[in-house]
Amino acid sequence: MESKRSKYILIILTVFCVLLIGLTSIHDEWLTPLRTGVGYFLIPIQSGVNRAGSVIYDEIVDYSKLREALEENKEMKEIITQLTEENTALQAEEFELERLRKLYDLDQEYGRYEKIGARVIANDSSNWFQIFRINKGSKDGIKVDMNVVAGGGLVGIVTDVGANYSTVRSIIDDSSRVSGMAMQSGDTCIVAGDLTLFKEGRLRITTVMKESDVKDGDKIITSNISSVFLPGILIGYASDITNDSNNITKSGYLIPVAEFDSIQEVLVITELKADMMVEEEPESVEDTSAESPSEEGTDESPSESGES
Repeated sequence: MESKRSKYILIILTVFCVLLIGLTSIHDEWLTPLRTGVGYFLIPIQSGVNRAGSVIYDEIVDYSKLREALEENKEMKEIITQLTEENTALQAEEFELERLRKLYDLDQEYGRYEKIGARVIANDSSNWFQIFRINKGSKDGIKVDMNVVAGGGLVGIVTDVGANYSTVRSIIDDSSRVSGMAMQSGDTCIVAGDLTLFKEGRLRITTVMKESDVKDGDKIITSNISSVFLPGILIGYASDITNDSNNITKSGYLIPVAEFDSIQEVLVITELKADMMVEEEPESVEDTSAESPSEEGTDESPSESGES
Protein backbone atom coordinates (compact mmCIF):
# COMPACT_ATOMS: atom_id res chain seq x y z
CA MET A 1 0.00 0.00 0.00
CA GLU A 2 2.78 2.39 0.92
CA SER A 3 4.66 1.62 -2.27
CA LYS A 4 1.60 2.45 -4.39
CA ARG A 5 1.24 5.83 -2.63
CA SER A 6 4.84 6.62 -3.28
CA LYS A 7 4.44 5.80 -6.94
CA TYR A 8 1.38 8.05 -7.20
CA ILE A 9 3.14 10.93 -5.47
CA LEU A 10 6.14 10.53 -7.76
CA ILE A 11 3.90 10.52 -10.82
CA ILE A 12 2.06 13.64 -9.67
CA LEU A 13 5.28 15.52 -8.98
CA THR A 14 6.67 14.50 -12.32
CA VAL A 15 3.58 15.73 -14.13
CA PHE A 16 3.71 18.99 -12.14
CA CYS A 17 7.31 19.57 -13.09
CA VAL A 18 6.56 18.87 -16.75
CA LEU A 19 3.70 21.35 -16.64
CA LEU A 20 5.92 24.00 -15.07
CA ILE A 21 8.54 23.42 -17.74
CA GLY A 22 5.92 23.72 -20.38
CA LEU A 23 4.48 26.87 -18.87
CA THR A 24 7.88 28.56 -18.69
CA SER A 25 8.42 27.81 -22.38
CA ILE A 26 5.15 29.41 -23.39
CA HIS A 27 5.36 33.12 -24.15
CA ASP A 28 1.73 33.84 -24.56
CA GLU A 29 0.40 37.03 -23.10
CA TRP A 30 -1.98 35.27 -20.78
CA LEU A 31 1.01 33.95 -18.77
CA THR A 32 2.41 37.43 -18.20
CA PRO A 33 0.25 38.17 -15.15
CA LEU A 34 1.29 34.80 -13.69
CA ARG A 35 4.96 35.57 -14.19
CA THR A 36 4.45 39.03 -12.71
CA GLY A 37 2.72 37.62 -9.64
CA VAL A 38 5.30 34.96 -9.14
CA GLY A 39 8.05 37.58 -9.59
CA TYR A 40 6.34 39.87 -7.10
CA PHE A 41 6.65 37.23 -4.41
CA LEU A 42 9.91 35.60 -5.47
CA ILE A 43 12.09 38.68 -6.14
CA PRO A 44 12.02 39.98 -2.54
CA ILE A 45 12.73 36.48 -1.31
CA GLN A 46 15.57 36.10 -3.79
CA SER A 47 16.95 39.52 -2.84
CA GLY A 48 16.83 38.62 0.84
CA VAL A 49 18.49 35.30 0.15
CA ASN A 50 21.17 37.08 -1.91
CA ARG A 51 21.79 39.63 0.84
CA ALA A 52 21.94 36.92 3.48
CA GLY A 53 24.26 34.92 1.26
CA SER A 54 26.48 37.95 0.68
CA VAL A 55 26.64 38.67 4.40
CA ILE A 56 27.45 35.04 5.20
CA TYR A 57 30.06 34.95 2.42
CA ASP A 58 31.64 38.19 3.65
CA GLU A 59 31.69 36.84 7.20
CA ILE A 60 33.33 33.64 5.99
CA VAL A 61 35.91 35.63 3.99
CA ASP A 62 36.58 37.97 6.92
CA TYR A 63 36.95 35.02 9.30
CA SER A 64 39.33 33.34 6.89
CA LYS A 65 41.35 36.55 6.58
CA LEU A 66 41.31 36.96 10.37
CA ARG A 67 42.67 33.44 10.85
CA GLU A 68 45.38 34.09 8.28
CA ALA A 69 46.23 37.39 9.95
CA LEU A 70 46.40 35.73 13.37
CA GLU A 71 48.65 32.99 12.02
CA GLU A 72 50.87 35.57 10.31
CA ASN A 73 50.95 37.62 13.52
CA LYS A 74 52.00 34.54 15.50
CA GLU A 75 54.72 33.79 12.98
CA MET A 76 55.90 37.40 13.06
CA LYS A 77 56.04 37.34 16.87
CA GLU A 78 58.13 34.18 16.75
CA ILE A 79 60.44 35.79 14.18
CA ILE A 80 60.71 38.97 16.28
CA THR A 81 61.47 36.92 19.41
CA GLN A 82 64.15 34.97 17.55
CA LEU A 83 65.67 38.15 16.10
CA THR A 84 65.61 39.80 19.53
CA GLU A 85 67.44 36.84 21.06
CA GLU A 86 69.98 36.84 18.25
CA ASN A 87 70.46 40.60 18.57
CA THR A 88 70.93 40.29 22.34
CA ALA A 89 73.47 37.51 21.83
CA LEU A 90 75.32 39.59 19.24
CA GLN A 91 75.40 42.60 21.56
CA ALA A 92 76.69 40.43 24.42
CA GLU A 93 79.39 39.04 22.13
CA GLU A 94 80.28 42.55 20.98
CA PHE A 95 80.60 43.79 24.57
CA GLU A 96 82.66 40.73 25.51
CA LEU A 97 84.89 41.25 22.50
CA GLU A 98 85.43 44.87 23.49
CA ARG A 99 86.32 43.85 27.05
CA LEU A 100 88.72 41.18 25.81
CA ARG A 101 90.29 43.69 23.41
CA LYS A 102 90.94 46.05 26.33
CA LEU A 103 92.32 43.15 28.33
CA TYR A 104 94.62 42.27 25.44
CA ASP A 105 95.82 45.88 25.26
CA LEU A 106 96.48 45.75 28.99
CA ASP A 107 98.42 42.53 28.54
CA GLN A 108 100.57 44.19 25.90
CA GLU A 109 101.08 47.27 28.05
CA TYR A 110 102.52 45.19 30.89
CA GLY A 111 104.22 42.67 28.63
CA ARG A 112 107.23 42.40 30.94
CA TYR A 113 105.10 40.46 33.44
CA GLU A 114 103.79 36.92 33.01
CA LYS A 115 100.00 36.86 33.33
CA ILE A 116 97.01 34.54 33.25
CA GLY A 117 93.44 35.49 32.37
CA ALA A 118 90.51 34.77 34.70
CA ARG A 119 86.78 35.42 34.93
CA VAL A 120 85.00 36.89 37.93
CA ILE A 121 82.56 34.27 39.27
CA ALA A 122 81.32 35.98 42.47
CA ASN A 123 81.54 39.21 44.41
CA ASP A 124 80.43 40.53 47.77
CA SER A 125 76.91 41.83 48.31
CA SER A 126 77.77 45.47 47.61
CA ASN A 127 77.34 47.23 44.29
CA TRP A 128 81.12 47.40 43.83
CA PHE A 129 83.74 44.72 43.52
CA GLN A 130 85.30 45.26 46.94
CA ILE A 131 86.02 41.55 47.43
CA PHE A 132 85.48 39.15 44.53
CA ARG A 133 86.32 35.63 43.43
CA ILE A 134 87.88 34.43 40.17
CA ASN A 135 87.81 31.03 38.46
CA LYS A 136 91.56 30.33 38.64
CA GLY A 137 93.39 28.82 41.62
CA SER A 138 96.46 27.00 42.80
CA LYS A 139 96.31 24.40 40.03
CA ASP A 140 96.64 27.30 37.57
CA GLY A 141 99.68 28.69 39.39
CA ILE A 142 97.86 31.41 41.36
CA LYS A 143 99.40 32.36 44.72
CA VAL A 144 98.58 34.75 47.53
CA ASP A 145 99.88 38.33 46.99
CA MET A 146 99.77 38.11 43.21
CA ASN A 147 98.70 41.40 41.62
CA VAL A 148 95.44 41.63 39.64
CA VAL A 149 94.87 44.11 36.81
CA ALA A 150 91.88 45.01 34.64
CA GLY A 151 90.29 48.01 32.96
CA GLY A 152 93.62 49.67 32.25
CA GLY A 153 95.36 49.29 35.58
CA LEU A 154 95.61 47.87 39.08
CA VAL A 155 92.51 46.24 40.55
CA GLY A 156 93.72 44.45 43.65
CA ILE A 157 95.68 41.58 45.12
CA VAL A 158 95.04 37.87 45.71
CA THR A 159 94.33 37.18 49.39
CA ASP A 160 93.14 33.56 49.36
CA VAL A 161 93.69 30.65 46.98
CA GLY A 162 91.82 27.38 46.48
CA ALA A 163 92.40 24.66 43.93
CA ASN A 164 89.95 26.12 41.41
CA TYR A 165 89.34 29.65 42.68
CA SER A 166 91.02 32.66 44.22
CA THR A 167 89.78 35.60 46.29
CA VAL A 168 90.84 39.13 45.36
CA ARG A 169 90.73 42.20 47.59
CA SER A 170 90.40 45.29 45.46
CA ILE A 171 92.17 48.58 46.12
CA ILE A 172 88.86 50.27 46.97
CA ASP A 173 88.51 48.17 50.13
CA ASP A 174 88.82 50.14 53.38
CA SER A 175 91.81 48.05 54.47
CA SER A 176 93.73 48.50 51.20
CA ARG A 177 96.95 50.52 51.20
CA VAL A 178 99.08 50.78 48.06
CA SER A 179 102.47 52.44 47.90
CA GLY A 180 102.36 54.64 44.82
CA MET A 181 104.33 57.34 43.11
CA ALA A 182 103.75 60.06 40.55
CA MET A 183 104.99 58.91 37.16
CA GLN A 184 106.08 62.42 36.17
CA SER A 185 108.11 63.31 39.27
CA GLY A 186 108.72 59.99 41.04
CA ASP A 187 107.45 61.42 44.33
CA THR A 188 105.85 58.75 46.54
CA CYS A 189 102.46 58.58 48.20
CA ILE A 190 99.98 56.14 49.71
CA VAL A 191 96.75 55.27 47.89
CA ALA A 192 94.16 54.32 50.51
CA GLY A 193 90.87 52.55 49.88
CA ASP A 194 87.69 54.15 51.20
CA LEU A 195 84.31 52.65 50.27
CA THR A 196 82.46 55.71 51.53
CA LEU A 197 84.60 57.97 49.38
CA PHE A 198 84.37 55.59 46.43
CA LYS A 199 80.68 56.46 46.12
CA GLU A 200 82.08 59.62 44.55
CA GLY A 201 84.39 57.55 42.34
CA ARG A 202 87.56 58.49 44.25
CA LEU A 203 90.19 57.06 46.60
CA ARG A 204 92.50 58.87 49.00
CA ILE A 205 96.08 59.98 48.39
CA THR A 206 98.04 60.56 51.60
CA THR A 207 101.59 60.93 52.90
CA VAL A 208 102.78 63.21 50.12
CA MET A 209 105.70 65.36 51.25
CA LYS A 210 105.02 69.09 51.04
CA GLU A 211 108.01 69.78 48.81
CA SER A 212 107.05 67.02 46.36
CA ASP A 213 105.82 67.81 42.85
CA VAL A 214 102.65 65.72 42.86
CA LYS A 215 99.92 67.74 41.15
CA ASP A 216 96.43 67.30 39.76
CA GLY A 217 96.25 65.05 36.71
CA ASP A 218 99.51 63.20 37.43
CA LYS A 219 99.52 59.48 36.70
CA ILE A 220 99.92 57.53 39.94
CA ILE A 221 101.60 54.14 39.53
CA THR A 222 102.77 51.47 41.98
CA SER A 223 106.14 52.38 43.42
CA ASN A 224 109.35 50.39 43.64
CA ILE A 225 109.29 50.39 47.45
CA SER A 226 105.98 48.49 47.74
CA SER A 227 106.37 45.17 49.51
CA VAL A 228 103.65 43.31 47.59
CA PHE A 229 102.67 45.37 44.56
CA LEU A 230 104.85 45.14 41.45
CA PRO A 231 106.28 48.47 40.23
CA GLY A 232 104.99 50.54 37.34
CA ILE A 233 101.30 49.50 37.32
CA LEU A 234 98.91 52.39 36.71
CA ILE A 235 96.50 53.02 39.61
CA GLY A 236 94.80 56.25 38.56
CA TYR A 237 95.11 60.02 38.39
CA ALA A 238 95.78 62.55 41.15
CA SER A 239 93.08 65.08 41.96
CA ASP A 240 92.62 68.01 44.36
CA ILE A 241 96.10 67.82 45.93
CA THR A 242 96.32 70.32 48.83
CA ASN A 243 98.58 71.03 51.81
CA ASP A 244 97.67 69.36 55.09
CA SER A 245 97.09 71.31 58.29
CA ASN A 246 100.40 70.09 59.71
CA ASN A 247 102.19 72.05 56.96
CA ILE A 248 104.48 69.05 56.43
CA THR A 249 102.57 66.79 54.07
CA LYS A 250 100.02 67.04 51.30
CA SER A 251 97.02 64.87 50.49
CA GLY A 252 94.26 64.62 47.95
CA TYR A 253 92.27 62.15 45.92
CA LEU A 254 92.81 59.58 43.21
CA ILE A 255 90.49 58.77 40.31
CA PRO A 256 91.05 55.04 39.71
CA VAL A 257 91.53 53.92 36.12
CA ALA A 258 89.67 50.62 36.67
CA GLU A 259 85.88 50.52 36.88
CA PHE A 260 84.96 48.66 40.06
CA ASP A 261 81.26 48.27 39.30
CA SER A 262 81.55 46.12 36.18
CA ILE A 263 84.59 43.85 36.44
CA GLN A 264 84.07 40.63 34.49
CA GLU A 265 87.52 39.53 33.34
CA VAL A 266 90.91 40.17 34.91
CA LEU A 267 94.59 39.39 34.41
CA VAL A 268 96.55 37.90 37.28
CA ILE A 269 100.28 38.65 37.19
CA THR A 270 101.93 35.35 38.07
CA GLU A 271 105.07 36.98 39.46
CA LEU A 272 105.45 37.85 43.14
CA LYS A 273 107.11 41.00 44.38
CA ALA A 274 108.79 38.96 47.13
CA ASP A 275 110.45 36.72 44.53
CA MET A 276 111.59 39.75 42.55
CA MET A 277 113.09 41.31 45.67
CA VAL A 278 115.03 38.13 46.39
CA GLU A 279 116.34 38.06 42.83
CA GLU A 280 117.39 41.70 43.05
CA GLU A 281 119.36 41.25 46.28
CA PRO A 282 123.09 41.22 45.52
CA GLU A 283 124.74 37.89 46.05
CA SER A 284 127.89 37.61 48.13
CA VAL A 285 130.82 38.06 45.86
CA GLU A 286 134.30 36.97 46.67
CA ASP A 287 136.58 39.97 46.38
CA THR A 288 139.99 38.68 45.43
CA SER A 289 142.82 41.05 46.30
CA ALA A 290 145.99 41.31 44.29
CA GLU A 291 148.57 38.76 45.29
CA SER A 292 151.71 40.10 46.93
CA PRO A 293 154.61 38.08 48.25
CA SER A 294 154.97 38.00 52.02
CA GLU A 295 158.12 38.07 53.99
CA GLU A 296 157.78 34.35 54.52
CA GLY A 297 157.27 33.86 50.79
CA THR A 298 153.59 32.62 51.16
CA ASP A 299 150.49 33.97 49.30
CA GLU A 300 147.85 35.95 51.28
CA SER A 301 144.43 34.30 51.07
CA PRO A 302 141.71 36.45 49.54
CA SER A 303 139.24 38.07 51.94
CA GLU A 304 135.42 37.71 51.57
CA SER A 305 133.17 40.75 51.57
CA GLY A 306 129.70 40.54 53.17
CA GLU A 307 126.35 41.16 51.43
CA SER A 308 125.39 44.80 51.09
